[in-house]
Amino acid sequence: MPEPILATKFFIPLTRSELVYRPRLIERMDEGQRHKLTLVSAPAGFGKTTLVSKWVDECKQPVAWLSLDEGDNDPARFLAYLVAALQTVMENIGEGMLVALQSPQPPPAESILTTLLNEITAIPDDFVLVLDDFHVIDAKLVDHALTYLLEHLPSQMHLVIATREDPDLPLARLRARGQLTELRAADLRFNSSEAAEFLNQVMSLDLSAEDIDALETRTEGWIAGLQLAALALQGLALQRSVSVQGRSESANFIQAFTGSHHFVLDYLLEEVLQHQPERIQSFLLRTSILDRMSAPLCDAVLQDISTPGQEILGYIERSNLFIVPLDNERCWYRYHHLFGDLLRQRLGQSLTPEAIAEDHIRASQWYENNGLVFEAFHHATTANDVERAERLIENKAMPLHFHSVAMGVVDWLTSLPKTILDARPWLWVKSCTLALMAGQTTGVEERLQAAEKALQNINPALDSVEGIDAKIRDQIGQIACARATLALTHYQPEEMITQARHALEYLHSENLVFRFTANWALASACLLQGDRTEAYRASMEGLSISQKSGDIFSTILATGDLGQIQELENHLYPAAEAYRRILQLSGEHPLPNTGEACL
Repeated sequence: MPEPILATKFFIPLTRSELVYRPRLIERMDEGQRHKLTLVSAPAGFGKTTLVSKWVDECKQPVAWLSLDEGDNDPARFLAYLVAALQTVMENIGEGMLVALQSPQPPPAESILTTLLNEITAIPDDFVLVLDDFHVIDAKLVDHALTYLLEHLPSQMHLVIATREDPDLPLARLRARGQLTELRAADLRFNSSEAAEFLNQVMSLDLSAEDIDALETRTEGWIAGLQLAALALQGLALQRSVSVQGRSESANFIQAFTGSHHFVLDYLLEEVLQHQPERIQSFLLRTSILDRMSAPLCDAVLQDISTPGQEILGYIERSNLFIVPLDNERCWYRYHHLFGDLLRQRLGQSLTPEAIAEDHIRASQWYENNGLVFEAFHHATTANDVERAERLIENKAMPLHFHSVAMGVVDWLTSLPKTILDARPWLWVKSCTLALMAGQTTGVEERLQAAEKALQNINPALDSVEGIDAKIRDQIGQIACARATLALTHYQPEEMITQARHALEYLHSENLVFRFTANWALASACLLQGDRTEAYRASMEGLSISQKSGDIFSTILATGDLGQIQELENHLYPAAEAYRRILQLSGEHPLPNTGEACL
């Protein structure tokens, strides 16, 4: 089952009418369209996303927007979202790529991108692709894929990247060739006139030129610092009427606004929160556990009818409390990353770990109810709810075919104390099968042995078939199935056959996934040994299981094995029919594992 696409990742952040207009930067962005890449690179709080979204508002070309997150470190997921983003401005582009990316073994990124680039070349109109928050990407395969895209970028396409850190791309080469426009912290920081407009017009303060210059100097034009300072000054204004004394208090505050920005930010956040009503403070802190939030999700987490999510989210947005709308309907929001980090830090000081865990559980339940199982799993593990996380792993909607998802589950399982895993041996087994799915073999045999030992402790009568519980029998079969797969990576057909038959002896009759894998491993091993009769029998059994489960990928694998056996037996007409069946199953866009059938 393909992973659900999160539509909010394609929403262009809305710009406010009262923003400081920065024509010098808009002009730089316009000039950048003559080059392949515009790089907007600066630390947090320098207005990167705001600038790019404002420029997009005025851009005369179609713009595709993709907000990246840590899950996009998986190359298949990154490419899937890249194509989905492009489809927001060019309908149906890359449809075949999306089908290929859903395969358990997607084709190489360069092959996929070549197809995409050819499609883009045929488009008559120019357009822009924006990748926001690129600093979350820390995967060489994704960097290599983007480098390939840049090196072969059609003239119709312009790429904009907004990031806190320079990406691992050939920037020096692009710079030398005159193909790069760069906007950095020195370009993005507010100058004196922009700081004055922001503080006195946007934030409705009444500061003197001297005070503005002092703040601009102390923050070095850092926009987030200026905004936090302005919010704190607004809090002071609520406590007194405008007077000479009031102006003196503001001046004293500005003069005290010194030191490392991390300490200043901590101080200002405390001042800002203290001047918010208690229910707003509570809402801010408790919803900070959410990467993205909507009113129904916030309501589910807080379970407090006195703080309706839609009303509070509207108040926070109007108050400029570092919230970013993600869609035109104002349904989804996120906190400014730095603001969210600090809220979570304060949350840990304000609530007990048990209370925070309860909020994560409610978030997990909401995500599960709305079909976003991996997000539900993330919150369950954060809450240390092993039983919930364990159940979610087994959910059919969990997109375990994505490498990042599978390894996220493996990493969590590996982090669990041995006592928890020994009490649940099936979690040992799950970590092994997922690691093998992701192509990792290191440590698998050791974990399988740990699973066997744990099962032995649960049921000492493992040597007696009659004395073994059905669930434990099935676990023994899964262990053998994992060993058969592990033997395949070492090209050991004898071990594959032994373990596959052992697996089939113990696996539950309804465990279709593992019974298919065992038969497939048995057929592969028999083919390696030249035993076509046994390979044919195992392939037919695998085909029957795959048809019963309705899984198209396993059906294609089993049918391919049958075709190969028939071809080796010189039964060419049945072999041709098997290969035609594979192409029919794969549909209009052949999948990677249909290559043999195509030949």
